[in-house]
Formats: sequence, C-alpha cells, structure tokens
Amino acid sequence: MHNFDPKPLSLAVLLAFAGPALADKELGEITVSSGKSIGAKPVLRDEIIATESIGARELEKTGATMLTEALDKRPGISVQNECSICNVRNVVLNNLPGRYTTLLIDGIPIFSSVSTAYGLDSVALGGLERIEISRGAGTSLIAPEALAGSVNIITRRPIKDEFLANQQLASFGQMNTELFGAKAFTGGALTANFNHNQHDTVDADDNSVSEYTGYKRNLGGLGFFIDDLGGFKIRGRFDIVDEKRMGGAMGTNYNQVRNNESGNPFDWSKGKNASPDPRGWVTPDGSGTDTLSNGQAGKFYNDGLGGMSEIIFTDRKQFVTSATHKLGEGTMRFALGMAKHKQDSYYEKSVYKADQTQYYLEASTQQPIGKTLVTTGVTYRYEDLASTGSDSNGAVNDGIDNYKYKTPGVFLQAYRAVLDGVLEFNGSVRYDNHNVFGGITSPRVNMLWNHNHEWNSRFAVGRGFRAPTSFFEQDHGILDTTRIVSNIKEAEISDNASYALSYAGDRLAMVSSLNYNKIKNMALLDSGATDPVTGQAITLFTSAKKPVTVAGGDITLTYKITPQLETTVAAEHFKYHFEEPGTLAFARPETRAYLRLDYENGPWTGMLRGTWTGPMDLAKFYDYANNQRYNFDGSKKMDESPSYWVADLRGEYRVNKQWGVFMGVDNVFDFKQSDKENMLWVDSAGEYDVTQIWGPNRGRLIYGGVKFTL
Repeated sequence: MHNFDPKPLSLAVLLAFAGPALADKELGEITVSSGKSIGAKPVLRDEIIATESIGARELEKTGATMLTEALDKRPGISVQNECSICNVRNVVLNNLPGRYTTLLIDGIPIFSSVSTAYGLDSVALGGLERIEISRGAGTSLIAPEALAGSVNIITRRPIKDEFLANQQLASFGQMNTELFGAKAFTGGALTANFNHNQHDTVDADDNSVSEYTGYKRNLGGLGFFIDDLGGFKIRGRFDIVDEKRMGGAMGTNYNQVRNNESGNPFDWSKGKNASPDPRGWVTPDGSGTDTLSNGQAGKFYNDGLGGMSEIIFTDRKQFVTSATHKLGEGTMRFALGMAKHKQDSYYEKSVYKADQTQYYLEASTQQPIGKTLVTTGVTYRYEDLASTGSDSNGAVNDGIDNYKYKTPGVFLQAYRAVLDGVLEFNGSVRYDNHNVFGGITSPRVNMLWNHNHEWNSRFAVGRGFRAPTSFFEQDHGILDTTRIVSNIKEAEISDNASYALSYAGDRLAMVSSLNYNKIKNMALLDSGATDPVTGQAITLFTSAKKPVTVAGGDITLTYKITPQLETTVAAEHFKYHFEEPGTLAFARPETRAYLRLDYENGPWTGMLRGTWTGPMDLAKFYDYANNQRYNFDGSKKMDESPSYWVADLRGEYRVNKQWGVFMGVDNVFDFKQSDKENMLWVDSAGEYDVTQIWGPNRGRLIYGGVKFTL
C-alpha cells in the first residue's frame, strides 16, 4: 500500500471502500469517526464537509409525509412558498433562492428548476436511510450548480424481509397512505413502495379563493440492491409520480374551472382589508372605470373561476443507478440517472405544457497515492425543455422557454490528513464545458481541525456555477407574454465561505456556523416589459448588474436532560444586501429561533417543537419603492410583517411489535397569514397578483393514524 497510513482516516474509510457505505455516499465524502459514544445526538455527520443528517427515526418522530415537510423548520434550512395559488415550493439553504439547492438521490442529481417546482412535494420518505444536507457552493463535487448547497437522499439497503403500512387521516381532507415492502435474499434485496397523499383546498378568509392548494398524488417506486455482480456492488431505483393540484377555485372540478372564464364567482368583501364591494376592489390611483357600492372608483373582477386559478398535472418517471467496484487499493464508480418530466398546466387562463428530458452519466475513481486519497472523474449532464402554450388571450407562445443544455465535465479531488489526523484537508476542482456558457471552473477547499475528541472546526471556501433556465425560477408572469428576450451572457456564479464549530459531549452536542455567499450575475425576469417595435408584452431575461450577498450565522444546542428526554435550542440570523430592487425575490426574515423537546421511553415517543420567525422587510423584498402594493380596500400593504410562533406536537404509542398508533397537531395555535394580511395584492391601477407571502398559508392541522410493520 505504498506509504498510505490508514490511521489518519480511521479504519472505517478503508472498510467503506469495499462495503455498502460507499454506495450510500457521494464520491469524495470521507467519514472519520472518533469512536466516542455520546448521549446527545451529534448535529453534524463526522465528515470533513459540514453535513447535517436526518435519519429515518427522526423522520418518523416529526411525522413528515414528504420531503418538504422533513426539511422545514431547521436552522439554515426552510421551505419557501412562492405562490399563494399553486403553492410552488422550494427548499431554501442559507436563505438563498430555492433554485440554488440541488436534490440528489443516492448521490445522483436528476432534478431541474421545472421538476423541483412541484416535484419536491412528490418525494416520498419510505425506504430512506437518511437525508444529508450540505450548505454552501461546491459542497457537492458532482453538482456545481448547487450554489446554496445540496440535499442528498440516501436509500436503505434492507437486510431482512420487511413490510410497512402507514395510514393517516387529518383535517382539511388530508389523507396519507404509505406502503413499503422489502425482500432480502442472499447477495441482494428488492424494495417496493407506494404513497397516496391528498389534501383539500383551504380558504381561511371566506372569499372563495384558496391560500392552500388542493392536491392528489400517487407515487410508486421499485428499488434493487445487488452485492456482487461481476465484482460490482449495484443499487438503483425506478420511480413514477402522478400528481394533480389546483389552487384558487375550491374543489377538484378541473374542467369546470377551465371552462369558466367570465363573471365573478368570488366575494372580494371578505377577509382582512377587504374591498367594500364583493364584485371587485378599489383602484388606489382612482383610475378605475367601475364604481363600487360605496362610491369609490374600482375594478370589477370578470375573469371567472379560471382567472384566479392554477391547475398543474405532473407526470414524472425517473431512474437512477450506480455501481462500485474495487480497483487496486481503491474503488471505481459508475452512475446513471434518467428522468422524463411532463407538466400540463393552466395558469389563470394561460396554458403551459412542458416536456423535459434529463440524463446524468458519471465515471469516477478513488485511489490512495502515498498518503493522499485522490478522487477523479468525468460527468455528462443533459437537460432539455420543450414547451407549448398560449397566453390568457389565446395567443400561441409555443417554445417560449425552450432550452437544451449539454455539459461534459471533469473533476479532481485530493484528501490528506496531517499531524496524526489533527488536520484534514480536502481540495477539489471541476471544469465544465457548457454548450451555451462555455468553460467554467469551480474550485473548493475544505479543512477539518480536530481540536480533541469533542471539539472540531471546519473551514470551507468554494465556488459554483449555474446555467439559468427561465420558468419557475421567479415569476409565472412569463406565460402571459408572447416571447422571452434573453440578455444573459454569463452563468450565475456563487462564491461561498463558511466556518463551523462543533462539540459532541456525553450529554451536550453543539454546532455553530458562519456562512457568506456572494452571487454574481443573478438571473432576473421582468415580465412587465414591452416590445418597443410591436408594443406587445414580452419578458426580459437579464442578469443583475451588482452582486447579491447573503451572510449569516446559526447555532444549535442539543442536550440530553435524561436518557428519555432531549431538548434542542437553535437560532439563526442573516443579513441581505442587494442594490437592485426585487433582485432577491420573496420575503425572508433576518432572525429565526427554534425550540424542541423529544421524549422516548419504551413504547412511547413524543415530539414538541416551536419555530419563531422574526419580522420581514416586505417593502424591500417586494420593491414597494417602484411598485407599491395595496389591499383590496385601497390601503397599503404592511411594510414589515409581524413576528410569529408556529408550534407542532406529535405522539406515538407502540402497541406491540406490529402495531402502533400516533396523533399530532401542526400549527397548534392556528396562526396564518390571512389573519393579518391577504396573500393577494393589487398595484395602483388595480392589477392583481398572488405573491404577497410571508406567513403560513394553512392553520391548525390535526391528524392521527395507525402503523403496521412486519
């Protein structure tokens, strides 16, 4: 083995080369364990890259039924709702835009901005071993487009036959049915999972326009694990998604909504700061040609159910697989990902149909050279989008956001430990040859300083790039234009620096981190532009002239009060700097705080958590200076949102080895934004939009259910 000394890496690394752990991890991640047993759960995985891990037991405790629920309400991590009608949601890391978060399945990136818009809700949790979250540009060696970081879903290789049935019923017509089965055999295993999840539309202010979209989704998947096929260890899975969702109009009669595009089926006199007239609303600048019942100038609504509704049908099929093989003293890996994503949608009288294909190919190796562990590899990513549609007036806008990206890339990473393992270094560089934006280099350096068995420091500096697409990244408004004019010449670039200090003792675990992110060439959409020649409405696709910076810190303390009771206290604080109004879209708080209690004793399990969200500068994020926003009664929208608490609790009792029962309440105090301010808004001329978002769009959810396992 030349001069390669296994002690600095800990023997677990070498065992990982030949064992199943390698298939569970992205190539290039190194696990180093001190072997010290602690009572409190560690906040970070014991790796050179600061990686937060959510295990299967943790997912069970919170009662999460989908990926977005599992990731929400954690320091530095949140799920942002970007439309009050269709509820498009993105996972936000370090308070950066959700399009900068890359989702991987077993280390394979196979999602795009189109497929994550509604697709993250369609990732089931059955059969998972854990979810790994790494924050910062370049944390994923194989996904340089993860400017904010990556979320890696690790599937579990069963070692015995299993069967799980989980049935949940809740308020708002919510129902979740989850089935998971596994067949283990000598040399491998097969898995199958099915999930049905549905929810009614929710209208809390009685104006007949929903704030929480209704949906019905069915997910199915097959997984396979082969321990030895010609010396290769293979794993993979095939998944299908079928989802229908509608927001705005209540109910599920999609055809009725599509065919109802005139008249006023809503009551605009309901809700906070509502209009004096149920037929329409005040035009704040007095330009309205209609006279409201109180004599004010206004604008009557006359676009029917369809004009205030969004309907999205999603059909997705995806396949991922990887194979690892011992190669000399190290390993080699091959990976393949394929996805076919179709969307048939109706956005406020506009029609949009998208057909997307994605491929990912990888070949890589890890080899010790002397005392240095070297990872090399090549990748090829292909992503295209073909769309057809029409605007709200029926004008055809086929191909309005078509694109085709082909990106071959190479990467190199070197790991080395010095001073008998006290210091560990990891440096990497990628080069990608993008067919549109040319050659792009993405370097990153990580350092882990093992102060002692309890204290560690992690330093990281990195860069990532992302090729902008267009739709779903910022604004649905592009659908009501006939074409997009792209003035983007360069890819989005992120420079990131971070420091994390962690402690793991017998009863206390702690991690604190500082993060600095600077985004250059941030892509912007201006859907209110006009063609100077034809006078037609167009969308300009441009880049911000000035960089956007987001810097902040967070701290998490977990303390084992008793062997049965554990508490967690956490807080985060971020600062945002952007000179061009509206560059960083959607409101974000500067401060959040988190409290949690976990109880586990025999057959009983309980969880209570509270999340405090501080005020948000709505005037800044929503650009009141250039486009003041108003309520339906003509009053101005709040300049700053109020702070608020959201509390959740859940309890479970294990009746015996097979049966368990559970019950929980989300948003115990029933706080929702509509109690303070409508999520809809109008401009001075009375034109409406659906993105005044800063708080929960659903109130108290009470749920319960049963579990059966074999």
